[in-house]
Formats: sequence, C-alpha cells, structure tokens
Amino acid sequence: VFIIQLMGILQINNKQDRVKGLANKSDDGWLRSMFAHNVDARKDAHSNLLSKKETSGLYKIQFHNVKPECLEAYNKLSTEVHKELHNDADYPCEVVGSWNTWYGEQDQAVHLWRYYGGYPALTECLNKLRLNKSYLEFRKERSKMLISRRNQLLLEFSFWNDPVPRPGPNLYELRTYRLKPGTMIEWGNHWARAIKYRQENHEAVGGFFTQIGELYIVHHLWAYKDLQSREETRNSAWLKEGWDANVHYTVPLIQSMESRILIPTASSPLQ
Repeated sequence: VFIIQLMGILQINNKQDRVKGLANKSDDGWLRSMFAHNVDARKDAHSNLLSKKETSGLYKIQFHNVKPECLEAYNKLSTEVHKELHNDADYPCEVVGSWNTWYGEQDQAVHLWRYYGGYPALTECLNKLRLNKSYLEFRKERSKMLISRRNQLLLEFSFWNDPVPRPGPNLYELRTYRLKPGTMIEWGNHWARAIKYRQENHEAVGGFFTQIGELYIVHHLWAYKDLQSREETRNSAWLKEGWDANVHYTVPLIQSMESRILIPTASSPLQ
C-alpha cells in the first residue's frame, strides 16, 4: 500500500513539474512576442523597393535658419539666383518649391530641388557651381545672413503624386516623421493604400524619404487654400473607411513628428 501511495505522489509531482514547465515556456514565449522584432527576408534596399525608378529623380531639401533682420534680403537674393539656375538648361536641376516657415521654426527658409538623372546629375551641378563666379559670390553674401543650415538628399515614394507646379494662392504643410529604424517598408506598404484617401481636394503634393542626412525621415508635402481648408480636408479623411486603419498601424512606427506651415516665396513654382 505504501509503495502504491508513493508512486501516486511521484506521478502528481511529475505532472505539476510538467505544468510549471509549460507555464514557464508559455511565459517565455509571451515575453519574446512582446520584444521580438519580426524581420522579413529581403534581397533589395528599401530605396529600390519604394522609390520611382523610372524617373531616377533625386531631391534635395534645404533648411536655412535666417537672421530675422535679413529674411527679406535673403529671399530677394535667393530668388534671383534660383531663377537663373532653374532656367539654365546647362544645369540638370530645378527648383520644385521655395517657402518661408509661417508656423514652426521661425525665420526659416525651405527649398526643395530636383536633380534629373540622380546622383550623376547632382555631381555635375556641384562641379559646375564650383566654377560659377556669380554663384560663389551669392554663397559668400548669403553666409552673412544665416544662423545655420542643413540639407538632406531624398527619394520620392513611388505611390505619391509628382510635385508639379501649381497656381496659388496656397499654403503648404510639410509633415516630417522620424521613423523607427527598420520600419520604412512597413510605412510604405500602409501609405501606398492610404494615399488614395487624400486626393479629393488635390492636397497631396509629394512624399519623400531620406537617403543622406538624418536617416529614416519621411516628408509629406500637402497644399491647402488656407488653415480652415486644411482642417476640413483632414477631418473628411476620417469619414472614409480605411483611413483610421492606416493611422492605427503607422503611429507605432513613428519616433517623433513635426508639422510646418509654409508660405511660398514669390518665385516658387509651387504657389
């Protein structure tokens, strides 16, 4: 009898140990699911998967923080030089848009350039500008007006609208997203579906992501008649089935975000 009872106790203990082991494995699996990063096997860079290969267009965005007392003179000087470069067929580049920040970082100028032919076109322009005496004088004079400046090289998302000249008057919103590293493909997959919800009022101007400079940065450029139109257009998106899902799935990919309201300069092709 004693031996039978002892065997029963051992069986119960073994069963309890197995249950604890399964519980621990389950806990481990739950913890792993909380922190594991699922990575899809890919055999190409996200720049090739997401950008418009057929145009091989490369973009540069410039942020110039101008001394407040110099902003008017800066705009006048920049307009003259940008017009010359924009209209000179010898330079494979063009000004897409030029703005001053209205809401956001104050006394700031933002310029968006396009280089037809990618990096070779950029290099060609740089080499020619080094020999352009009037441009070198412009840079020297401009440096006296600036507090700081920075730039980024961008590629255009394949599913976004092309940034083509448009008549005004409009104000523009540049929404900048700093994504978590490794999430650009997921961002692109969601926005490839979501962009259709933001076409009704022709507000979508262009969508870009950085290649050189601060990485995993996305810029979305929108146009509105005024701030009231912006609010109404953005609110109407929430009435479309599917827009809420895009927001739900893309918000976790973002580390931080910023919105600038921009006023085009007199010479900007985007008015």
